[in-house]
Amino acid sequence: MGQWIPFAEGEYWVERAYLMTSVRTATPLEEATLEIYTGRDGIRRMRGSAKVKNLMVVKLLEDNDDLHLLIDLGEEFKYLMEYPELQAGKVFSPHVNAVVKFYPKKQWKQLSKEDFEAIIDGLQFVRE
Repeated sequence: MGQWIPFAEGEYWVERAYLMTSVRTATPLEEATLEIYTGRDGIRRMRGSAKVKNLMVVKLLEDNDDLHLLIDLGEEFKYLMEYPELQAGKVFSPHVNAVVKFYPKKQWKQLSKEDFEAIIDGLQFVRE
């Protein structure tokens, strides 16, 4: 992947994050954070975590198998992470949030504020 992460090592709070499909159905992620660290190869890497209702993720997967992640770090730092690797618990109770961990499989795409908001405005949120 090369040195594509523009942030220094550390932990970053995510202002807004959404898990979405290619057909624009989505669910919000809560309490999302990113951790930037340097791997043994000297290249900066990223991993993140957030809380989500796993039942909502199952509903997303009923619409489409391709999941993407929208991340808003504030100001001009808005990104689309396509096809992230996801790891989550197996709690499917409608009112329980579980931790989901996510890792990029490829370089994320920076979006302009306008493009990011246009995507958000076009999302159809799944319901319980």
